[in-house]
Amino acid sequence: MQSRPLPSGSTPSPRSRPAVHRRPEQRAAQAALSEAAAGDRSAAVSLAGLLDRLAGYLPEADLQLVRGAYRFADAAHLGQYRASGEPYISHPVAVAEICAEWKLDTPALMAALLHDTAEDKGITQAELIEHFGSTVAMLVDGLTKLDKIRFSNREENQAESFRKMLLAMARDIRVILIKLADRLHNMRTLGAMLQDKRRRIADETMDIYAPIAYRLGLNQVYRELQDLGFQHSHPMRYAVLSQAVRVARGNRRDLVDRILAATTKSLADAGIPAQLHGREKTLYSIYRKMQRKHRSFAHVQDVFGFRVIVPEVLDCYRALGVLHAQYKPMPGKFEDFIAIPKLNGYQSLHTTLIGPTGVPVEFQIRTEAMHRVAESGVAAHWLYKAGESAEAIAQVTTAAWLQSLLDIQNENRDAAEFIETVKVDLAPDAVYVFTPKSRILALPRGATPVDFAYAVHTDLGNQTVAAKVNGELVPLRTELHSGDVVEIVTAPHSRPNPNWLNFVRTGRARSKIRHELKVSQQDESQALGKRLLARALQQMELRLDELDSAQWSRLLHWSGNRTQEDLYADIGMGKRVAEIVAKRVQLQLVAVDPRALDETAGPGSEGHSEGILQLDGSEGASVHYADCCHPIPGDAVLGYLGKGEGLTVHQQDCPQARRLFQKHPRSWIDLSWAPVVGGLYQAGLSVVVSNGKGVLAKLAAAISEHDADIIHVRMDDESLQPTIELRFILAVRDRKHLADVLRAVRAHRFVSRASRTRPRG
Repeated sequence: MQSRPLPSGSTPSPRSRPAVHRRPEQRAAQAALSEAAAGDRSAAVSLAGLLDRLAGYLPEADLQLVRGAYRFADAAHLGQYRASGEPYISHPVAVAEICAEWKLDTPALMAALLHDTAEDKGITQAELIEHFGSTVAMLVDGLTKLDKIRFSNREENQAESFRKMLLAMARDIRVILIKLADRLHNMRTLGAMLQDKRRRIADETMDIYAPIAYRLGLNQVYRELQDLGFQHSHPMRYAVLSQAVRVARGNRRDLVDRILAATTKSLADAGIPAQLHGREKTLYSIYRKMQRKHRSFAHVQDVFGFRVIVPEVLDCYRALGVLHAQYKPMPGKFEDFIAIPKLNGYQSLHTTLIGPTGVPVEFQIRTEAMHRVAESGVAAHWLYKAGESAEAIAQVTTAAWLQSLLDIQNENRDAAEFIETVKVDLAPDAVYVFTPKSRILALPRGATPVDFAYAVHTDLGNQTVAAKVNGELVPLRTELHSGDVVEIVTAPHSRPNPNWLNFVRTGRARSKIRHELKVSQQDESQALGKRLLARALQQMELRLDELDSAQWSRLLHWSGNRTQEDLYADIGMGKRVAEIVAKRVQLQLVAVDPRALDETAGPGSEGHSEGILQLDGSEGASVHYADCCHPIPGDAVLGYLGKGEGLTVHQQDCPQARRLFQKHPRSWIDLSWAPVVGGLYQAGLSVVVSNGKGVLAKLAAAISEHDADIIHVRMDDESLQPTIELRFILAVRDRKHLADVLRAVRAHRFVSRASRTRPRG
């Protein structure tokens, strides 16, 4: 097939060979030779193999569309070569052939042929839409990396590319199927690359693409990507292990044949029609088992396994009975993935038996429909359209996961964080737990009751206060195990705890917690900002509720905020100072020249206002109480408005506050406590006691009797000394409450000194 000229709007390929400057007659001769060579090499890339595959399931009209996409791609990649020296068009054709194995539809095959034209040759999406329609253009766009966007580092670029690809996949599963075919062919031909680049691509494949293939049920692709990744990441280990497996294969061929013959006869005698296949475990799975169990290859015996394929689900269990009668099962080595499918929809019975010579032998028993899903996963949707239950399970589980990707993206716009979140959900290991009503949920290994709550419903997760596992109360960070029955205890006004982010495992839980914390902080910052602005206006004898829409419009135009709420939030977070905003309002009202106000002044540029903001305990996350001095109601306090940090409350005699004041004197506001203050506040308590048995228990009892909670306790590591200092962090209501606790503590004879901890410098 003759190559066509490069389509208009394209740019020279970065992978093309560099030009050499020659005289005009030399350039003309060289161009003629290059064109002839390129034509010869492109002609060597045959489309016949692909068309033969497609002819089995596509009509002639669709084959013409595929030919048109090939001609366009061939012209676009003219003069471009792979690292192996082959014409570049050979790669898109190979990707399309892999897609044809899954019987993907015509737009997907066209996108596979065109997938590098935008990235490498600068073909625009408008050109693709003009030539091939919006569907093909959308698929190509989803596959295109973000090379034209400048990022601070390669990791950020890679994360953004993955994010875009995963979101395109969530909207159309064909994107990731083409991408996996692209990665599979690249891995098959990776040997032409330099060692450093091979290792980097192999690590990326093992980290992202192989887990995605597993998550979509593409087990054949998953296994091949893992083995190819292992081969290029650890070439010496791969070579040694490959040789060991070849030797073992020769030594055990007779054993495999004996087991196949005996099992075939047993199943036939039981009247169970079955197909039996011996299978060899992948090199990477053997390597991982050696690592996990710290064993040499000689001690990894179950290198070979068998697959039994039967007509019906009940035949699976009948075949299991026949096998267990023939060979003894190994205790704890049976798993029923038919009753409880894996996260990716995989279904089979797994059992490990003791073979004739004492060697463990693994059997996988499944129906034909389960086998199709086990090998092709979500691609079975195109391969087999019979609508059998096994394919339906794969579709439902995949759709649920893809929807979760969209949910996570909507609540988390940071690309690197998005990818880290998704990686957790790509982990192959899972635990299967039950709701109190016996509904089964699959969660990643290491998941906690909080992950479980968010998997059931967002509101359940947000209102979680406690959890019961198998009827017993457990800490929320408890790791769940398969078979656990989990019950969540809720409270209507409860909110997520930021500490949950330290132990949750699922991307859904992590994104929902972050989203809820952000929303609640925004609400509280708005409330605080509104109070600060009202107070600042009051000092100028103005009222916030008297500002009309025209005044608000001018004020928002000046501040750059879209809404009043955004302006309040900026004030509450310390990004703007209430006194500056109030002065702007005053200038607008009295028609003073706006230039009279220094709008570039930092927080608190007018110094302390005469008005004092009152704290009543309802401020929420927008107000922080400093850990250096632990202010409580009754203390003389000051407020520090750090930019973007909200309001931090310090005691007036706090050494750290004095240092901050010297650096940022304009960032402080006067505070006082309201007549009635709610909530609990942390206070430090230092107690010196005579060292003896039961001292800590008696002190804890005295503190508890006075309704104070112990948040933290620490003691010196001087157990042999006659006296010891205990340092508590308590939750108290105010200074009076703390004084009551101190009196109760001092009443004990073994206490030599008890006092509130002084602010730390």
